[in-house]
Amino acid sequence: MTATVPLLRGRPVRGAPPPRKPKPPWLRVQAPGSPGYRRLKQLVQSLKLHTVCEEANCPNIGECWDRGTATFMILGDVCTRSCGYCNVVHGRPQPVDPNEPERVGRAVALLKLAHVVITSVDRDDLPDSGASAFAATLRATRRARPACRIEVLIPDFRGQERALQTVLEAKPNVLNHNIETVRRLYRTARPAGRYDRALELLLRAARSAPEIPTKSGLMVGLGETMDEVRETIADLRQQDCRILTVGQYLRPSPAHLPLTRYYEPREFAEIECFARALGFLHVESGPLVRSSYHAHEQADALAPR
Repeated sequence: MTATVPLLRGRPVRGAPPPRKPKPPWLRVQAPGSPGYRRLKQLVQSLKLHTVCEEANCPNIGECWDRGTATFMILGDVCTRSCGYCNVVHGRPQPVDPNEPERVGRAVALLKLAHVVITSVDRDDLPDSGASAFAATLRATRRARPACRIEVLIPDFRGQERALQTVLEAKPNVLNHNIETVRRLYRTARPAGRYDRALELLLRAARSAPEIPTKSGLMVGLGETMDEVRETIADLRQQDCRILTVGQYLRPSPAHLPLTRYYEPREFAEIECFARALGFLHVESGPLVRSSYHAHEQADALAPR
């Protein structure tokens, strides 16, 4: 059936939003509410912590929280940047909470996690963009739960090499920085970010600490072509990036960038085959894949045998 344009007195309304695209069946997920989900939610609230799972409306929150897996978001829940695809609130952040690292460590210990992901909002208001808070959280988590593997999903730190070194010196098990989209769409999707700066961060990390695997993630459905997706994946591999995630962009609200199309599962399979052929050691590519989805399994794939 052909979609109709809204009418006003017999004429199309200029600027009327296009009809909302119905989600395909492969994007439907069960509403969260399991005992494991409720337990983790209560713990996060009691310790006054934030998770990117909630802030970004992740579709996998029910599955991950039921398994006791979460991505903790440090440095508050207000971001200094305003990316066109992101659901995290933009504005002036609160001062850094010096006790937050210990609370994250306590949560990891109480949950008895074997693998945890720590990320943050962008904090361009801080001299080191929040790098010292990542390092402090790494140390506190290791004290509380020594056996836990820690993955960090870091911002670009405005290209500050010293900030990156601060995080690397705290020895995360995996260092992740998401490229998010293709070069052509950066100015629209990530106006405060730089495509080449993101690549440079990954290369610096790989060269400075080759024992720490690097990882990056890409969204599709923002208007990129498949050739641009392949080009971006090739760019990441050239920086010695070893883990890749590719998932479907889902528009958080009408105020965010429009969704251009839904990729089919077979297309995600093709992307995965292309990435593996380039030499990525682990690839997660699928409609519901997000940066931290199956993070434990990704780390397992790179563990020495």
